[in-house]
Amino acid sequence: MSSASEMQKVRIINELREFIKKLLQDPAILEQSLAIAREHYTEEGDSRQMWATIANEISDNTSVHIPEDPSEHSEADRLFLEVLKEVVDEGKALY
Repeated sequence: MSSASEMQKVRIINELREFIKKLLQDPAILEQSLAIAREHYTEEGDSRQMWATIANEISDNTSVHIPEDPSEHSEADRLFLEVLKEVVDEGKALY
């Protein structure tokens, strides 16, 4: 494994670690983020714009900052939004 690849993995792990720490310090972030995702998520919607809106509203209403522009998302941002989508999808499948 190259040194650059190892450094990238360490950076991602550190970023995820900080993000998880933030969620543990303020558990309301999860509830707020899920409510925002449920409110704006549609399977037919423009995915890029829809997720930009969700990211922006999460940033406005919680201590989590997710850039509105998907090209600026970190690995932790992408993972968080992907997991939000999965949870919302699973919740809709139950109903």
